[in-house]
Amino acid sequence: MRICFLFNHDQIHQVAHSLPVAIALAKSGFAGEIIVATTTERMANEVQRMAGDMLNDRIEHVRLGLKPFTRQLSGMLGRFVPAAKILVYRDNLEFFRSLDVLVVAEKTSLLLKSQYGLNHLLMIHTRHGAGDRAIGFDKASSRFDHVLCSGPKIKQRLIRETGLPADKISMVGYPKFDLLAAAHRTALLQNGRPTVLYNPHPSPHLSSWYRHGREMLDFFVDNPDYNLIFAPHVMLFERNFVLTIDKLTVNRAGELERRYLRGDNIHIDLGSRASTDMTYTLGADIYIGEASSQVYEFMLKPRPCIFINSNGHDWRGDPNFRHWEAGEVISRPDELGPALARAQALHTLQYRAVQERLFAESFDLSNEPSSDRAARVIADIANPNAKRYPTTQVALVA
Repeated sequence: MRICFLFNHDQIHQVAHSLPVAIALAKSGFAGEIIVATTTERMANEVQRMAGDMLNDRIEHVRLGLKPFTRQLSGMLGRFVPAAKILVYRDNLEFFRSLDVLVVAEKTSLLLKSQYGLNHLLMIHTRHGAGDRAIGFDKASSRFDHVLCSGPKIKQRLIRETGLPADKISMVGYPKFDLLAAAHRTALLQNGRPTVLYNPHPSPHLSSWYRHGREMLDFFVDNPDYNLIFAPHVMLFERNFVLTIDKLTVNRAGELERRYLRGDNIHIDLGSRASTDMTYTLGADIYIGEASSQVYEFMLKPRPCIFINSNGHDWRGDPNFRHWEAGEVISRPDELGPALARAQALHTLQYRAVQERLFAESFDLSNEPSSDRAARVIADIANPNAKRYPTTQVALVA
């Protein structure tokens, strides 16, 4: 039995959602082969850092690449679209044919079934995040053999909106939270001022960045009584253009002007590890955003949230904007100052209770580590008649 955990992305933000599961599976005594496959140097380094001695001991690490012509084609297209991410399947079909189970956090891997006919391959989707965006509940989700989800909100929407049968969905909690026990973080911008995290999403039809982002940053340049951590979704500045497929839109994030780099109250991070390991969502006092699922990670410790509706969405009652119930919603940057001034009072009086409810709907957590729960589900799917070994606490480097 060969189980592969595939990491096929430009950035590292999906690794924490499924690598802890691979390590938990290895520690459980699972008798089959466990493989981690990576497609970029950046991804390989992050997997090696997090897995440590487990990699190439109990877990085999495979590096997947592109053939010379494909690499050249990807180089021409890669500034605009994720060409390598798609082409890697064709160039490594023999490897994928050798597998029994493939565990993934994204959906392009479904090409292995739809395009290349690998119908024998059991595909398990771990998802990445507990957010509300419609694309997380599209019909592609129903094409997986099994889906692991974080909580009842996700399971109910998968059943209702994708048609996925309930017996193909397992609630396992949130493996990324298992990393927190090993985390060693220092506070940023330690000057006694409240720290605001601005976390815009890359999707042009959802993000506040393209219309209002620079005005948002200007507010903090002009108001040094607040600290700002500007840590957008790691894909916002990854390519020259941002293209989304859920609603076919394209836009350009552009350059950051030097004036944002001068203030001692502003910290900018366009894609380091700290943007993905909850350093900022745990360290900030106030969250500002629109569509990122990181807001639910922020709610692990309930604090004030502000959402900016730059694109004029009719959001009330829309499940794709459920998280906007967790804080005040503004429409323009000139509303930001007053919203910040009343954020703590509104949170105490109204939004803290809402956040606690939304968090409970999104995360089915227990005393057992989520990674162990997910590993047990995968082991049962891979070999339902095998003897089960006791699960153990997973020690990872955050």
